[in-house]
Amino acid sequence: MPGLSAIEWTDRTWNPVTGCTAVSPGCDNCYAERIATRFKKDFSKVELHPERLKIPISWKSPSRIFVNSVSDLFHPEVPFEFVQQVFDIASACERHIFQVLTKRPSRMKHFNGVWPQNVWAGTSIENAEYKWRIDQLRLVPASIRFLSIEPLIGPVGKLDLDGIDWVIVGGESGPGHRPLSEDWVTEIKLQCDAGGVAFFFKQWGGHTSKAGGRELDGRVWNAMPEGIMTSNAI
Repeated sequence: MPGLSAIEWTDRTWNPVTGCTAVSPGCDNCYAERIATRFKKDFSKVELHPERLKIPISWKSPSRIFVNSVSDLFHPEVPFEFVQQVFDIASACERHIFQVLTKRPSRMKHFNGVWPQNVWAGTSIENAEYKWRIDQLRLVPASIRFLSIEPLIGPVGKLDLDGIDWVIVGGESGPGHRPLSEDWVTEIKLQCDAGGVAFFFKQWGGHTSKAGGRELDGRVWNAMPEGIMTSNAI
């Protein structure tokens, strides 16, 4: 069905914006770039797609929707007026949860519109160098704030999880993927446990995203905010 996603922590993807989001050396193997290569598309140019704005309205079953899986809603080339249009659709679709993940929380925090209760705000942390993004995310007035520590390419050390509700961790996948250390993952999980933060382990990674499986310490970790669990939770 249109929009259905194989990403473990969401149900559907919705891309009213397209364009590669790589902004740091740690993301030179980003999902958008690999999709562009696979389908021979140019995702280096940020493009708005107003014709896609109403798509979630047609999805009747309550779903978790990853907004802009191949782009960044808070890219500098996306006007806040368009962000507001995206949020207006979210407000009109209260049955859904909209998961907005950005590498630019410093711009996200400057959005002056109203954050709908069903719009979650997240930022990507690849390694310790990018922990500053957490401080920026804390300034975003979203009901749920989350971290996507994926691809995890190095230890992150101590995390300040105050105001953070959910942490996703995953290894890198695709050609030239870098290995993921179990110690890095365990260090993050223990901090989530101590802070009462939901922990979701997405993948070990490998040549493909499914290659290494998802088990950590003999089980799958699918916790989500507010007690929400994925359909394949153990």
